[in-house]
Amino acid sequence: MEVQSQRRISFPQRNATGPAAQSARRVVITGVPDGLLPDDVMADILIIHFQKSKNNGGDVEEVTYPTKRKGVAYVTFEDQEVVERVLGKDEHRLEDRRLSRYYPLKVTRYCENVFGSVTSVLNLSVFKDQFVLEELLQELQKKSTALSFGPLQPNGHISVQGSFPAMKLLRDFLLLKAKSLSEKEKGKERKSQQSPRRRLQQHRRTREASQFVQGADGEKQMVVLDTDTYYYMKHFFPKTFPVNDDVAISASADGDITTVYIKSAGSRSDPRQVLRVKENIENQSVKLHNDLRKERICYERHTREEKERYKRVCTSLKSHHPSVLTIPYDTHIDVIGTSSEVFKFTKEVSSKIHNMFQTR
Repeated sequence: MEVQSQRRISFPQRNATGPAAQSARRVVITGVPDGLLPDDVMADILIIHFQKSKNNGGDVEEVTYPTKRKGVAYVTFEDQEVVERVLGKDEHRLEDRRLSRYYPLKVTRYCENVFGSVTSVLNLSVFKDQFVLEELLQELQKKSTALSFGPLQPNGHISVQGSFPAMKLLRDFLLLKAKSLSEKEKGKERKSQQSPRRRLQQHRRTREASQFVQGADGEKQMVVLDTDTYYYMKHFFPKTFPVNDDVAISASADGDITTVYIKSAGSRSDPRQVLRVKENIENQSVKLHNDLRKERICYERHTREEKERYKRVCTSLKSHHPSVLTIPYDTHIDVIGTSSEVFKFTKEVSSKIHNMFQTR
């Protein structure tokens, strides 16, 4: 299996104000020519491009390239105002003497909640008597690569952001940690008398862990998903939502959020099958939450005929972009897929629509 390395070039930070501020100062670059030059050279070219005043650029704090997505890089600026200027430029052309020609780039705002995300604050101080919190945090980061962790505060609190299923998996992992600790404490209790405070802490951990275990094998489960992720999964991964005599699946959409309900279909069905289906949905959605991007083609002020033309063009291009999902609405069309595919698709739609209006 080929493992792609990730090169991150960082500069001294003048405005280090936490992960939220960093996200606001970051943009996503799509269309980076892949495989032409060494990765570190391409990263340097990107830095030069986005620091030039003619590209509305400014001081770059960090460049991440390559990433998990082919042809995609992340650029973080020192000043959020630079982001607005870069996004306002009509066209970005990546030019350098080391490239044989120029390459058009698509620059979009970095947004961790392009697909619905949850931000939560964890209190890890409950583990401070059993673990070094910094080491526990490293373990959580390795276990939950789909989540973004903020800095660990002196009081043991830490902010975490990610998809609903990824956050749920982290919660389950921590509850199992708590359960294992409570079992160890039960063993110690036989050897030494515990203080009332320690017994109260143990009781709370045991109660919470037992609630999790009791719900794990139940006959009813639910998963909260981003609605666009749900549509993508239903279209491209229908087997994630099996239709059979053992499991019944239903979904309820509420704007950006869709709740999927899984339950046993018959009296003889195996409750463990319900849990397996739930875990498959969670794992697939977590993966897609990291891989997918969404672009919006707006036509709110267009006539009905023009809107239909947009829809026809999108339909005609689907065969060339089989992994892209388009969802038409009255005012816009949502285009969902990987960054590179969405970039190519929207670019072709724009070109075809432009040619149509030119020939009228």
